[in-house]
Amino acid sequence: MKQQFLAFCSLLLCITCSMDTQAQQTPSIHFGIKGGANFTKTSTESSSLEGKYGFGYQAGAMVRFDIGSLYVQGETLFNKRKTSYEAKDKGEAKLTWNAIDIPVVIGYKFIKTDDFNVRAFAGGVYSYAFNNKLSVSESLQEGFNKFDKSNIGFTGGVGIDYKNFTVDLRYEHGLSNISKEFKSKPHSFSLGIGYFLF
Repeated sequence: MKQQFLAFCSLLLCITCSMDTQAQQTPSIHFGIKGGANFTKTSTESSSLEGKYGFGYQAGAMVRFDIGSLYVQGETLFNKRKTSYEAKDKGEAKLTWNAIDIPVVIGYKFIKTDDFNVRAFAGGVYSYAFNNKLSVSESLQEGFNKFDKSNIGFTGGVGIDYKNFTVDLRYEHGLSNISKEFKSKPHSFSLGIGYFLF
């Protein structure tokens, strides 16, 4: 966990340094709200389990620092995540959990006008999971008893802005296991729609 924290701090340092490249431009700050859907799957190294995508949702707040064509965006999101497994000789297992995600990304606006932007972004995300539930036989339940609540990952995607509205399509991949026994890492796609209040 210490190595993951250091990696996350290094990412924040890189973002701060990149902002200096356009320091001569006047930055602006924007606050907004965001909601959307996520499609989550957990990979596993177990030959007896096959992960499948599940549908969930997210909602939260965001802040964006614009510096010319560059921007830095941080978010705090509540995510309801669902996924399932095909377990050989044991039927299907369904896993659900809640998570507070804190992504921090740096992006670049390829098309930049007063009312319309097209952009790409990448960065890191810290996730804290809670209220995990697994509906499955006891043989699999034991493997998820030690559900790792903290997870560091990376994220990236594309987005568009129209006036105060913003839309993101992003991919997120966990770097640590939520179940150490099954070597299970979460990864997901999400579609978010937001509105900057100012």
